[in-house]
Amino acid sequence: QVHLVESGGGLVQAGGSLRLSCAASGHAISTYAIGWFRQAPGTEREFVGGISWNGDVTFYADSLLGRFTISRNSATIYLQIETLKPEDTAVYYCAAGTGLDYDENQYRYWGQGTQVTVSS
Repeated sequence: QVHLVESGGGLVQAGGSLRLSCAASGHAISTYAIGWFRQAPGTEREFVGGISWNGDVTFYADSLLGRFTISRNSATIYLQIETLKPEDTAVYYCAAGTGLDYDENQYRYWGQGTQVTVSS
């Protein structure tokens, strides 16, 4: 069993930055890839980016390249977001899976999400 807890969300002004954290715990957590997803009201959940189990590989959704950076320090995974825009407003989730993938169905464990709201 793997347990994920996101934190760091909040209300920020457009142009600001934010760092979200995902605290991971559980059996063999260091062997899991972690993906970040987000879901805005009325939309489907979308892939933001992911990081491999050892932190050596990261990749991001093409539409989000440049403003999002994922890093990993042992069992804590970070999502740094720069130059926030109102359209970044969403609930952000981290998820654990056996391999990096864009497809949310490949991730077995999910956190409860953290709300990010960007004001214009």
